[in-house]
Amino acid sequence: MKKKVILLSVAIIALIAPSSVFGMHISEGFLSPAWAIAWYAISTPFVVYGLFTIKKSVAQDSRAKLYMGIAGGYVFVLSAIKLPSVAGSCSHLTGTGLGTVLFGSGAMAIIGLIVLLFQALLLAHGGISTLGANVFSMAIAGPIVAYAVFYGCKKMKLPLPVAIFMAAFWGDLFTYVVTSGQLGLAYPDSSGGVYVSFLKFASMFAITQLPLAVLEGFITVYTYKLIQKVEKV
Repeated sequence: MKKKVILLSVAIIALIAPSSVFGMHISEGFLSPAWAIAWYAISTPFVVYGLFTIKKSVAQDSRAKLYMGIAGGYVFVLSAIKLPSVAGSCSHLTGTGLGTVLFGSGAMAIIGLIVLLFQALLLAHGGISTLGANVFSMAIAGPIVAYAVFYGCKKMKLPLPVAIFMAAFWGDLFTYVVTSGQLGLAYPDSSGGVYVSFLKFASMFAITQLPLAVLEGFITVYTYKLIQKVEKV
């Protein structure tokens, strides 16, 4: 079964990986040192908690490491599919919905941190100075909303594919709501302040991010079904 799951992961990457990739989220050097340090400090407690949740998941199920690897690869590939957006940033799929559905939002803080660190060091996507901010928006805030939506859909007894789609969709969108807020705080509008700046960033992101969020929802549902099929074999 493990071999089939690994082959599935490779197939997904081969199908959707772009021929070239660019920077993701907030670029290196785009935040002042004060904001860069602040977002590191805000993200740290969530990352520590994520370590405990991953340790617990692995202790309960020996296959957890394998599926976490798949979730990480899924995030890495989807977040590399990028469209240019506002200055210093970009719009792209996040891929965090799948891991959130499988392991919860806590684990995604670690999985997302690893992915963002690898992309910053190996592909010059994002950056080390902005890592804390990018981790918070994509690996913490987005997954928390995705998990809340997924849990709410299950409470309402909606079909599982609907719950997964909604989780991936809203997790993706909220990531960019947070990114817009981060950029608004760092670059407040000269006349309207942070709020006006936030609205400007969010409105520009929405042009590309809304259709991408829909696409991510469908891809996540499809990928989850593929994993289920592999498990049954």
